[in-house]
This record gives sequence, structure tokens and C-alpha cells, in this order.
Amino acid sequence: MAATKASKKAPKDNPSIKNPDVYEALREQGASAEKAARISNAQAKYGAKGKNAPSSKGGRSPKYEEWRRDDLYAKAREIGIAGLSRASKSDLIEALRSQ
Repeated sequence: MAATKASKKAPKDNPSIKNPDVYEALREQGASAEKAARISNAQAKYGAKGKNAPSSKGGRSPKYEEWRRDDLYAKAREIGIAGLSRASKSDLIEALRSQ
């Protein structure tokens, strides 16, 4: 079997994850590893509440499920995801969420 990559380590084994409980919760909600790490580390630094506290949600954009397929494809191209010209709407959503 191939060796596991460092990014696949459990958060408790990864010293760069400062708040493993928040990290795990965000990953279970579908956040990418990078996004979950950023949010959990910011919460560890600034706390979960207050003026400088990070939020797991950003703006007020509608859920990807409410977007048209063409809009999802345009967003994927905008952020540099290649090879999705024939992808279904659900494939595009999955690709966007994994970024």
C-alpha cells in the first residue's frame, strides 16, 4: 500500500491543526481540508466569538445546488479547475467544494 500523505493525517497527529475538534466538525460538514484548517486555526487564535472571530460561513451566496449548471461551470473555470466541460451539475458541485 502507498504511504499516506501528510495532508491525510488525523488532525490530532497534525501539529499545524490548532483546534482539532472544530477541524473535524468542519470536515464532516463538507469543508475542504484547507478551509477547515484555516477556520479552526483562526478560532484557536481569536476565539469563537467576538469582533475578530472567524465564521465558517462567508458571504450570502446561494447554495451551489441552487445555481445553474452553466454558472457552476463558469465558476470552476474562474478558479482554475480544468477538465469539467462534460461534467454534470453534481460533479461540478463536488469539484468546487473540494477546492
